[in-house]
Amino acid sequence: MGDQGEHRAGKRAEDRPEGPWGGWDAGAVHARLRELAAHDPDLRRFGAGTHRYALSRPLPEREIRAFEEAHDIALPGEYRSFVAAVGDGPAGPAHGLLPLTVPRPEADDEWAVDDEWREDRRSGRLAEPFPLTAPRPGRLGAAETEALTRGTLTLAEQGCGVFSRLVLHGPRAGEVWDLDPDRGGFTPTGTGFRAWYTAWLAEP
Repeated sequence: MGDQGEHRAGKRAEDRPEGPWGGWDAGAVHARLRELAAHDPDLRRFGAGTHRYALSRPLPEREIRAFEEAHDIALPGEYRSFVAAVGDGPAGPAHGLLPLTVPRPEADDEWAVDDEWREDRRSGRLAEPFPLTAPRPGRLGAAETEALTRGTLTLAEQGCGVFSRLVLHGPRAGEVWDLDPDRGGFTPTGTGFRAWYTAWLAEP
């Protein structure tokens, strides 16, 4: 990595929450997913038919670090520790949490979210500064959407072209923002990854 990447890597440890797994209780998360699945055997809850309350294995540290080095970034601590300790998706809000390092198994189904996933991983895109410090409401054109989402990572598809994205850089780093280019614009949810994910877990 260059000087910018080294600076990000140097900050990485202090950005993470305390504890070996950033405070995530993997056993409690998996137990709650089993409970949710038991109460929704027909997968009627929104998105359950996609993620099926299942989590894949956590990612080894070497794979996470290799991703960060390849894209010259440091992932926000709450998200990084989740994929390291709990799992790399898909169980999660909306249609489920996207995997970090490899495409979804369903990627050949031509979902819009798979295009977003691939776009994020274009060379240099994740490392670019996040350009917003305040919400950008309203309809967004394609060029504006492409520009405003630089320095963010798609977390999940909400349907109808709406996506949850994680800010990677700057004063809003670690926040989850909603992207609705057709109507709502690009606006913060007011939460970080942990609150975003655990709020979904807490829903009946």
